[in-house]
Amino acid sequence: MESGPEHLYVFGILASAMVLFVWGVWRYDLVAVLALLACVFIGVVPPEQAFHGFGHPAVITVAAVLIISHGLQASGVVDALVRLLARTRRNLRSQIFAGCAVAAALSAFMNNVGALALMLPVVLRNAHRAKRPPSQVLMPLSFATLLGGLVTMIGTPPNIVIATYRESVSGAPFGMFDFAPVGLVLAVVGVLYISLFGWRLIPRKRHREDPTEDLFQSATYVTEVEVPDGSQLVGRQVRNLESLCENEINIMSIIRPRRKIMAPANHEPLLEGDLLLIQGDPALLDHLISAKQLLAAGERHSVSAQEMRSEDVRMMEAVVMPNSKVEGQSMRGIRLHERFGFNLIAVARRSEPPQTRLRDVRFHTGDVLLLQGERNALDVGMRALGLLPIADRGLHFVRQRRLMLPISIFAVAILAASFGFLSVPIAFVSAVAMLILTGVLNVREVYDSIEWPVIVLLGCLIPVGEALQSSGGTDVIAEFILSLAGDLPSWLLLGVLMATCMLLSDLIHNTPTAVIMAPVAVGIADILALSPDAFLMAVAIGAASPYLTPIGHQSNTLVMAPGGYHFGDYARVGLPMDILILAIAVPMVMWVWMP
Repeated sequence: MESGPEHLYVFGILASAMVLFVWGVWRYDLVAVLALLACVFIGVVPPEQAFHGFGHPAVITVAAVLIISHGLQASGVVDALVRLLARTRRNLRSQIFAGCAVAAALSAFMNNVGALALMLPVVLRNAHRAKRPPSQVLMPLSFATLLGGLVTMIGTPPNIVIATYRESVSGAPFGMFDFAPVGLVLAVVGVLYISLFGWRLIPRKRHREDPTEDLFQSATYVTEVEVPDGSQLVGRQVRNLESLCENEINIMSIIRPRRKIMAPANHEPLLEGDLLLIQGDPALLDHLISAKQLLAAGERHSVSAQEMRSEDVRMMEAVVMPNSKVEGQSMRGIRLHERFGFNLIAVARRSEPPQTRLRDVRFHTGDVLLLQGERNALDVGMRALGLLPIADRGLHFVRQRRLMLPISIFAVAILAASFGFLSVPIAFVSAVAMLILTGVLNVREVYDSIEWPVIVLLGCLIPVGEALQSSGGTDVIAEFILSLAGDLPSWLLLGVLMATCMLLSDLIHNTPTAVIMAPVAVGIADILALSPDAFLMAVAIGAASPYLTPIGHQSNTLVMAPGGYHFGDYARVGLPMDILILAIAVPMVMWVWMP
């Protein structure tokens, strides 16, 4: 196809989108919407086709997989499986291997982040009981969920995108297990690498000096308390309150109606109605709260300190996940107590602690929240808000149901799709319907379990990717790559294409990488008169391998704060992983898919 000037506009839009993806100021789903609108306004995407991407089979399949993943999690099937990991905690290497192997196996058949969410509390708890720092086990766990996604068509969104794009090229999509001959080998080798050698590349200074302390250090919590009327602390000095708490707390600021005192002096007196922002373990304040000398911020609206010890009221630590509904919001903005019936007691942040009242703190990904409330309210509220519990203190989120029912429904859907009785979207949407009809999930849970930013991202970028192809832009990119490569052999071209996708996936996101690069791969194959399957597989593997940065995938982002990792730590472990994948995947793809 001869390219017209339209392809230059599409290049400009995609380049701008990539800059915004990397910049990270705007959410990636908003960037995708803006990219789609820009393509509509300049005329490369017809208005009547602007939103047809939301009906694309890839979008439907991704949504169905997210729902099924939640159904498996809620049923208790996987929870029963991961408890077996407790037997491996005696040896660090066996603990890492077992956790990574189970995580990879789960991720082959469910959403990557869903598999990580299931495994994270178990791995953290086992590390804590074995007195090991979480930094040794969390990055390997995240990488294992990415490796497992390479095995099946539904293991990761890039595979779904590539499978459905192949149908538009050759008339038939990739099958459920067409990715397995290469992906399974990569998953096994990758898990062995991170279990035997990769974890050793994590800097030792990320390991905490005292591994027996709580996994999310209570010393980093910021708590808000009030000095009530009649408290014996009125008139006492800051130093007196700190000494009552064994000098293990720090009063960060005192908030008064017309004044805020930052880092108050030791001799500063306490007054009635003072609001205190305190950094330290909230448990150290418990005896003062019980004696009514202090009033916790959350206690004004609901239960008392004594009731906090009842059978129904619990304290729970939870981490703010990527794309959580509380991300960027404050407690006051989301009306936490009014809507969900539980209270925010404290906030922990690995970077500079918040310096404002708890009700005004805007939550960030990785923040650890100490919540207090009735167990059912916590159960419902955490799922609705996208918070991940990290400390099991008697609160069980898994509902004990008919354990084999959801896994049987899922297995039937996989078999129906694998043997061609039903298309993949129809098979998995049918599975979702059965999960609802049998009571495994209710309708509200179905909608809550869908990661809507990913759906918006995919639905908006599919028309943009098609515009790149229809405008001739993919041919231009393919010819440019071939001109740089010269007379390189086909296996080396595969390696270049795969490495390019790896880099893009590290910088933007794995899904847009697959959407953009799939037409380029087919363009290269057409110019060389080769089968496009090998080049599409190269894109799938590269796009699903974001190991160099914490921003390439939500799993990497989620473990950054609890593991105490820095940005560059991912490249230390991930670069050898990328090299290993390239060294194995290229000849494997040539052998399996190049006629």
